[in-house]
Amino acid sequence: MAEDPLSHPALDKAAGEEFLQEAFQIILEEAVRKGTDVKEKVCDWREPHDLQKILDLEMRSSGEPQQRVLELCRDVIHYSVKTCHPRFFNQLFSGLDPHALVGRMITETLNTSQYTYEIAPVFVLMEEVVLKKLRELIGWESGDGIFCPGGSLSNIYAMNVARYQRFPDSKRTGIWALPRLAVFTSQECHYSVKKGAAFLGIGTDNIYLVGVDERGKMIPADLEKQINKAKSEGACPFFVNATCGTTVLGAFDPLVDVADVCERHGAWFHVDAAWGGSALLSRRHRHLLRGIDRADSVAWNPHKMLMTGLQCSAFLLRDSSGLLQRCHCANATYLFQTDKFYDMAYDTGDKTIQCGRKVDCLKLWLMWKANGTEGLEKRVDRAFEFTRYLADEIKKREGFQLVIEPEFVNLCFWFVPPSLQGKQGCADYWERLGKVAPAIKERMMKKGSMMVGYQPLGSKVNFFRQVVTNPMVTKQDLDFFLDEIERLGTDL
Repeated sequence: MAEDPLSHPALDKAAGEEFLQEAFQIILEEAVRKGTDVKEKVCDWREPHDLQKILDLEMRSSGEPQQRVLELCRDVIHYSVKTCHPRFFNQLFSGLDPHALVGRMITETLNTSQYTYEIAPVFVLMEEVVLKKLRELIGWESGDGIFCPGGSLSNIYAMNVARYQRFPDSKRTGIWALPRLAVFTSQECHYSVKKGAAFLGIGTDNIYLVGVDERGKMIPADLEKQINKAKSEGACPFFVNATCGTTVLGAFDPLVDVADVCERHGAWFHVDAAWGGSALLSRRHRHLLRGIDRADSVAWNPHKMLMTGLQCSAFLLRDSSGLLQRCHCANATYLFQTDKFYDMAYDTGDKTIQCGRKVDCLKLWLMWKANGTEGLEKRVDRAFEFTRYLADEIKKREGFQLVIEPEFVNLCFWFVPPSLQGKQGCADYWERLGKVAPAIKERMMKKGSMMVGYQPLGSKVNFFRQVVTNPMVTKQDLDFFLDEIERLGTDL
């Protein structure tokens, strides 16, 4: 009689554990040790067609030997950009916190979905504790919230909840029964505001862009002007988005004055603090967000400055009436049965538009447990100190020019090569200067020495935006950064 294959597990547990042990060693050696070693490259650049050949991405009908799979793991790590490297300055996130990494590993291993207490009891309780702590830092004694898949979704949630709060029947009747809705945000806001208006059917034509001053901060008087203009055009001003830490310049909108305007016009006041929210942890720098306690909602991404790892984004509400739940709930009876044996208030899944929801609270909670609020505060203060150091060094060096004096940790500057120094009066000066940053970026990536971003902004031609959030960075790394920019750009 043939053996019944269903009588035995289909996976070899011993072989699986052996593979995991070897794979974890590769992760530790290649991604953690080498990935944070200043002597190693930030990236080993390959053109797409060359990388396709190296990686052997084809998925075949038969499985491949374990050693080959482990080799592939090494290749994947080797040819990926090392965002934990002390000389990676390209994004608003960088670095590696070991406690947060362990939290991510446990999250992946347990592989649960955070929608009901019955399947994620520890994380339902943990998430509320973490969200409460974040709300307290904002200055709210009560409220609500949820972890979202990124700051963009947090901003879109805010827009959706604001619309529901103003027009609760819209959840049932749709946009057809609504007046023309108007959204207000600064010219320097994150592009997710535009995407949110399109996604929610509000329309990008109904976004009123508010002027900014020379530092990129929203001008409250122009906000008032734009709201009055929208009203005169028959629109309903329902949502104002202020930004704390704009993506490029790192500007903080004047929240107190913006809140005053919102109150006068009855508009929902949302603060996109995805980038700048972590300054709330610093007693020296939290003044940048003065007035955030008057917001109706806040987006905050600990995966940026706090280094929890992607992704960790909190959508926070001052409301404690259940508005978030009422806005998004669908009451699926196969998840949210009304006759459960425990308190259904702990089933938080209907607060979001998702069904399955990854656990994003553990990595932040574990990191906070290990470092404490004081340790995280030091991390934030260190980032500010490094930005100040770099700004002062730039002022000492010929050929380096600040775009704007930094108030946050975004350091924006031009490198002017010798061929352009003293030629600001030439007709093609700015056109030629705009080509310098892309050329240097290409050289540094192909060399693998470091990574930093660049962009134009309004009438300003391409300039570098350097961001330091990684506690592994030292003054020597920043000195190297400036020296390397000069080395790579001197002959341009």
